Amino acid sequence: MSVGTSRARGSRDARHAPGPRQGDLAELGIDPDELPDGLVVADEHGHVICFNAAAERITAVPARDALGQRLEKALPLEDLEGRRWWQLTDPYGGLAIRRRQPERNLLLPGGREVLVSARYVRGEATGPVRRVVVSLRDTEARRRTERSHAELIATVAHELRSPLTSVKGFTATLLAKWERFTDDQKRLMLETVDADADRVTRLIAELLDISRIDSGRLEVRRQPVDIGAAVGRHIQAYVAAGQPADRFLLRIEQPLPALWADPDKIDQVLSNLLENAVRHGEGTVTIDITATASPREGEGHEAAATSVTVSDEGPGIPEESMNRVFTRFWRGSKRGGTGLGLYIVKGIVEAHGGTITVGRASQGGAEFRFTLPVAAPAYLT
Repeated sequence: MSVGTSRARGSRDARHAPGPRQGDLAELGIDPDELPDGLVVADEHGHVICFNAAAERITAVPARDALGQRLEKALPLEDLEGRRWWQLTDPYGGLAIRRRQPERNLLLPGGREVLVSARYVRGEATGPVRRVVVSLRDTEARRRTERSHAELIATVAHELRSPLTSVKGFTATLLAKWERFTDDQKRLMLETVDADADRVTRLIAELLDISRIDSGRLEVRRQPVDIGAAVGRHIQAYVAAGQPADRFLLRIEQPLPALWADPDKIDQVLSNLLENAVRHGEGTVTIDITATASPREGEGHEAAATSVTVSDEGPGIPEESMNRVFTRFWRGSKRGGTGLGLYIVKGIVEAHGGTITVGRASQGGAEFRFTLPVAAPAYLT
């Protein structure tokens, strides 16, 4: 009998095993080989009767070698302390009320980690085990997530150390030698402490934003937003800080549809994009605000949206980096900061139902364009 036939036969047997969910796969017309996770099923005697394609990939064991083997031989798992897993759990013995084994990290031969959970199928409540259904998942995706979290913690810790060291140093110096400093010197130290405290606050806000974006809990409180006035306020702040007024060119296409968005979060988006253009670009920073079609799928072209484009005349972003601009920790060459700003910008825009893209401006610099649907809150529609 061929491998494919053996696996198919085993899969059919497993799908029709007695139990509370018997026949589910057959009724849905699903082949076990179509499942994304590894599926291994053993019969009442502990022999493997199903070993799907994902299980082959995860374990590197061909189905033809696993089918018909004892479960502990086909799937020789050990816990992290080197103990034989099937001897410890004894699925066919022990308490008759057991129904499952929760997911946990186990080791395949060679030390490869795999996430394993098991279900015990019984013909009746406390009867003997008729099937052991094992689910296998590769740990690579989880390791990537853990590495990302570790990088985030390391980055934020590094960025926090500098301002906190400064705050501690200046406050300790002022407390110990207050009378030795002039009023101007005291003011300078306190202004530095104030600026560093603002930096710490921004870092903590970024960390909270990342958490909300990753968990899908970023709230958007929609209000009427004058996007042109919002951009104008940011430009005025840069001019007041010493940037030449003629470095900025604001062009607004009239009429614009009424935009309903979260004003604080839109300010955050504009702040990040304009700061990138000012700090890392060159020449004139151009901001174009236009009316356009909604970026949301399923809406016709009559659905209005507002588009904002921020471009500069600097060297731009290398073509090979374009697809990484909105990922965590992307800084590009000679860029400071945490590398989280554009990741947060993308999360905010998408939370509004909008889209954001990056490209090369006609002047040769970087060009960021985000589009927001202008839909009013549900209670007004």
